Amino acid sequence: MSLVLEGVSKAVNGQTHIYPTNLELRPGTMNVLLGPTSAGKTSLMRLMAGLDVPNTGKVIWNGTDVTGLRVQDRGVAMVYQQFINYPSMSVYDNIASPMRLLGKSKDQIDQAVKKAAELMKLTPFLDRKPLELSGGQQQRCALARALVKDAGLVLLDEPLANLDYKLREELRAEIPKIFEEAGSIFVYATTEPEEALLLGGNTAAMWEGRITQFDRTPVVYRQPVDATTARVFSDPPMNFLKVTKSGDTLSFGDGQTAPATGTFATLGDGGYLAGFRPNHLELVKPTPTALTFSAKLQVTEITGSETFVHLDHHGDNWVGLIHGVKNLKIGSALDVYLDPAHVYIFAEDGTSVAPASYATAA
Repeated sequence: MSLVLEGVSKAVNGQTHIYPTNLELRPGTMNVLLGPTSAGKTSLMRLMAGLDVPNTGKVIWNGTDVTGLRVQDRGVAMVYQQFINYPSMSVYDNIASPMRLLGKSKDQIDQAVKKAAELMKLTPFLDRKPLELSGGQQQRCALARALVKDAGLVLLDEPLANLDYKLREELRAEIPKIFEEAGSIFVYATTEPEEALLLGGNTAAMWEGRITQFDRTPVVYRQPVDATTARVFSDPPMNFLKVTKSGDTLSFGDGQTAPATGTFATLGDGGYLAGFRPNHLELVKPTPTALTFSAKLQVTEITGSETFVHLDHHGDNWVGLIHGVKNLKIGSALDVYLDPAHVYIFAEDGTSVAPASYATAA
């Protein structure tokens, strides 16, 4: 059982939603579509499911071309952020509905419904109607219905957005295990890099209708193939500045230099783009070789245990994620520090040239 997209594309009213895309998903895998709003995640899922027909290319399911096959005739379960339940049916009947359509026995249905309800913490509400539930409980009902369908392809489009934090964390861990044990292909769309890391499996980074990289999630995060992927797989997005390699020295935007050691030593002389994640900026010098940058503090945002600092570095807007609550003066000059081991090097066109040394050592 596999899902293969061969050169599929989709345009609506002359506007391209998905550029020609190749992708292969294997059974028993969990695959994350990661990208900002309008990156094409939902459009790609609709092509996978059969809700839309691609303008070009083929959708191959388990070796069979199903490009023109209706969604009703495919083994697909779907849950979206905007959940759908049958309002006139009880929670029990909502969950049981796909199994009844498959002709399962009463005992099979009862066992599966109760198991799914227990996982989703819906057991006390099985006799209620969906509109008698909270928004989070209604979403859990939709998830439970997908769970019992025993589908070969499970598509979840930001399905946990309406749930409270604790339950969201529990389901992130439990739901993939259940589908993977059944041998299903699991596809999960999210805008949150942290969620992709928590889910693990494989990640397809998406940007403006294209998959920029598809690989095991840690590989995409630690070794992005280009600056666009690095930007997508960082929250807040990765910071950038220009850097020049000359001999055995790297010269950064405002006169800072660092020795070109390790993978940087193999770079040819010339101009590049340096990238680093917000959590790698620090207010205290972490190592003797750390780079020092002078910037102007524009805004601070306190999240509770961390502080986002928004900086103007000679016209470049940077964001730093600093541990702890910091009392900093808006508009003041601020020195920030960066360990060269956390610096990625990209060509001027954005192609990855050298990953950060910490990423290859892990």
